[in-house]
Amino acid sequence: MGYRPALFSAAYRMTHNPSDAEDLVQETYLKAHKNCESFQGNHLRAWLNRILSNTFINAYHSRRRRPEVLGLETHDAWLEAGQAGVASGIGQDPADVVVAALPDDALKAALVSLPPPFRSVVLLADVEGYSYKEIARILQVPIGTVMSRLSRARRALREALEATRGRDTA
Repeated sequence: MGYRPALFSAAYRMTHNPSDAEDLVQETYLKAHKNCESFQGNHLRAWLNRILSNTFINAYHSRRRRPEVLGLETHDAWLEAGQAGVASGIGQDPADVVVAALPDDALKAALVSLPPPFRSVVLLADVEGYSYKEIARILQVPIGTVMSRLSRARRALREALEATRGRDTA
């Protein structure tokens, strides 16, 4: 139980939600208890962190494979929001919904012009605030790929925005 604060901190960084983080820590302890005979070595904290990470990743993949089920109350709220123009994001890529909500048309156009892998990395890093390591885990790519995609995407955005600015002043 002495590792609980460190595990909770790591879980919170992954989930960005205190109750989800608490559930993840509890599930980690449950799995560790069930599989305690498989623990070999002196690094209990590292073993618990590995269980935590794997549990989070497995839950993430499980959620991606299953469509989200909306209750009637949620469905009604989406319909009402749709009348206000917000629900147009149903069935779209979440990145497209974020881009559509941006106030700057030049930035929207620049983001839309990026290939989807680059756009995803930029949105996860610069809009959502994830670390390179978290992005690599989410997208299931090496951390070096995240860094190169982010660098190339930012350069492409800068060039697109400079070109737009150049047309506006001409």
